[in-house]
Amino acid sequence: MRDRGTLEEAEAFLAAHPEVEAFEIYLIDLAGIGRGKLLRREELLPLYRHGRPLPSSILALTVNGEDVDETGLVWDVADMDCLARPVAGSLTLLPWRRVPTGALQLTLDPVAGLPAALADPRHALIRVIDTLAARDLNPVMAVELEFYLLDREDDPFGRPQPARLGDGRRPREPQVYGVRELALLEPFLADLYAACRLQGLPARTAISEYAPGQVEITLEHGPALLALDQGVRYKRLVKGLAETYGMQACFMAKPFGHLAGSGMHLHVSLADAEGNNRFAAEDPHGTPLLRAGIGGLLESLPESLLFFCPHANSYRRFQAHSYAPLAPTWGVNNRTVSLRIPGGPPESRHLEHRLCGADANPYLAAACVLAGLLRGIEAQSDPGAPVVGNGYAMGGAPVPSWQEALATARTSPWLERVFGADFMGVWLAIKEAEQRRFLAEVGEQDWRWYRDTV
Repeated sequence: MRDRGTLEEAEAFLAAHPEVEAFEIYLIDLAGIGRGKLLRREELLPLYRHGRPLPSSILALTVNGEDVDETGLVWDVADMDCLARPVAGSLTLLPWRRVPTGALQLTLDPVAGLPAALADPRHALIRVIDTLAARDLNPVMAVELEFYLLDREDDPFGRPQPARLGDGRRPREPQVYGVRELALLEPFLADLYAACRLQGLPARTAISEYAPGQVEITLEHGPALLALDQGVRYKRLVKGLAETYGMQACFMAKPFGHLAGSGMHLHVSLADAEGNNRFAAEDPHGTPLLRAGIGGLLESLPESLLFFCPHANSYRRFQAHSYAPLAPTWGVNNRTVSLRIPGGPPESRHLEHRLCGADANPYLAAACVLAGLLRGIEAQSDPGAPVVGNGYAMGGAPVPSWQEALATARTSPWLERVFGADFMGVWLAIKEAEQRRFLAEVGEQDWRWYRDTV
């Protein structure tokens, strides 16, 4: 493991923080959820020395934390222990916890962590990054996550509702880009930025987004693996801190039918060995390399969709004039397309991938984006003409359904080459189990539509 944490790192942290009593150790599962254990202080150094065994089934879980036997990681291997190791640079404080607590991200050892290591989403991203780097294409990325701040209490009808702002009132209107709305969140945002600094997360601009209670804070770009690690930790930080304010940070793709959904925009460029941006160009359409990469992303979009939009709720986000794209399109400085080349100086030229919901696993979504870029670059793909003006009026193939996305992923030889047959077997088994269980559940909408009418 090239980025394995060192014993010296742990010893220095313990010496600097004698007040810390416990450590939350976690790895990121296929749903993007942190799963692990709570250790006492005296258990940290043995973890750094020897690793920590975790059950193989930890990467065989649905979004609801249920085992999926068909993954082959549960009873087939007797739920065996698989060794996990600390990720370098991930040891940090959780300043909002009542008991002084640290946190440490783990990843499965590529050998001693087998068989579960085959399904570690962080490893999947590393493999794609290494494939690009071998071609002198070094990905630089940034993660941009939208989320809702909700009240912990539902409304009288049992539905979620935006959290009250600093003036005690609950927002009802979008007030997009409203600075007053940000001012009313000042205590929360101040603590959020302070926690980001403490954890080494490069949080930058805060934006009041296109719905009441919806917020976005951008993260600075950096080497792809570091940027995605930071995106994952930032999401956990926002959730944890919001709870101390009596709020819930919700990263559902579409928590409200009549309001804007929440996306995860992935910004990406490719650098050479000296760090020069290979997409840099005076032409706002970027370099031929960038346009070929866009062509590959458009070609691979149907196969990648299950990674960009992994849940039933993900597909509710795709509505016209909602700032969520509806078709495989690209454009320059255009927020109505799936793949956008933002404006800015030539040296900053890059691609903004706008299709993912905020509910996607950042590691897997980024792996698909990078693999799609490489696909286009190697094939010298032609993306066609960019969309000019309103992309929602251009027509084109609509975004498939959840069921269609799963069917396409199941038969994709390209995804099997990108992720490997073992990984895809586990991933597809989990998504198939989630679809079966979701579609079998009878809920409030069924009763509302059909109980008295049919």
